[in-house]
Amino acid sequence: MKVTVVGAGNVGATVANVLAQKKFCSEVVLVDIKDGVPQGKAMDIMQTAHMLNFNTRVVGVTAQPGDENGYAPTAGSEVVVVTSGIPRKPGMTREQLIGTNAKIVKSVVDQAMKFSPNAYFIIISNPMDSMTYLTLKDTKLPRNRVIGQGGMLDSSRFRYFLAQALTKAGYAASVTDIDGMVIGGHNDKTMVPLVSLATWRGVPVTDFLSKEELDDVVAQTKVGGATLTGLLGTSAWIAPGAAAAALVEAIAMDEKKLIPCCVSLEGEYGEKDLCIGVPVVLGAKGVEKVVELKLAGDEKAQFEASVQAARDTNSKLGDALK
Repeated sequence: MKVTVVGAGNVGATVANVLAQKKFCSEVVLVDIKDGVPQGKAMDIMQTAHMLNFNTRVVGVTAQPGDENGYAPTAGSEVVVVTSGIPRKPGMTREQLIGTNAKIVKSVVDQAMKFSPNAYFIIISNPMDSMTYLTLKDTKLPRNRVIGQGGMLDSSRFRYFLAQALTKAGYAASVTDIDGMVIGGHNDKTMVPLVSLATWRGVPVTDFLSKEELDDVVAQTKVGGATLTGLLGTSAWIAPGAAAAALVEAIAMDEKKLIPCCVSLEGEYGEKDLCIGVPVVLGAKGVEKVVELKLAGDEKAQFEASVQAARDTNSKLGDALK
């Protein structure tokens, strides 16, 4: 499989680095507007090939907006991962990036589509739900080929904080033994960690943790990205990059995994004309099934609030949708 990663910043370089070590990837093209950066990061990754025993070819390419042939080296990519845009700084919300990042995402998607019209698109750029919606509307692709990476990352953070809480409570809980899912928007305030479905080795976490402890886990999950931004001085990149690579792998290997992703709803959950995080089956045809959960009580109300927040953010896309 040939994969293009647009944006050679921390997240994009991490995606490329993880994919390079996967046996299914023959070539990764790392694209950026800043000359030297994609080439340097591609070279850096390639210099680990012997040590890490991989044969993937990683290539760095400079492509400026409006350069009709800048994306020519990406031709024939089966998956395009879009990380382009400015990252968050401490104190910023993802939604505050919409004006700048909408223009960037639209430009790179248009250029990538010209050379890889059959590609699946995985969107990481923030605000992710709106950038996924923008990509869907701009390309007019079927919904199975436009996927936002948010739920995979947020669910990983949810499982991490659950494991931390269980360990603090005196249990020997490993993150790999935790199952948990986050749906809704990739938003610090309105994402929905599903406590009711979370388990430790198949046993509900509610059997081990109090409501207060679980409320704290939910709160930490929601601000998981902001916490890292505060610690690092910029957006996180290792877990986001690995999450995106996992989505690529699910498509490449036809894994048919159940993964929460941002996708277009066509009546599911009673919603249309919206991209938001829900569980989907991801395989060789991209989104092969949208799974409808039976939400009730607080979780249903929280999901509805998340939907409204996503619609409010989409309304700020303005001219980018034209």
